[in-house]
Amino acid sequence: MKAYHNLIKGSIITEKTHMLKEAGNKVTFRVAVKANKIEIRKAVEELFKVKVLAVNTMQMQGKKKRLGKHEGVRPSWKKAIVTLAPGEKIAGFEGM
Repeated sequence: MKAYHNLIKGSIITEKTHMLKEAGNKVTFRVAVKANKIEIRKAVEELFKVKVLAVNTMQMQGKKKRLGKHEGVRPSWKKAIVTLAPGEKIAGFEGM
């Protein structure tokens, strides 16, 4: 079992994620690349004391960046959209 605080890297707060929160009680997190849906579900339930209905994950490709003639790539990362049970709330996502 991995440490739960190492699986959840942080929350993603944008206009689109705010609309997901309002419409479907979904919150979005940046998670460890090697984390699977079961580990993410357990981590969110344990860390935030909420009931999770579903977890959707996606691999986000790192963007290409240039500095003069040199080209590099930012690292790839993983995003998880977590659907909470009706009536469940995470304190950090309220009031936005």
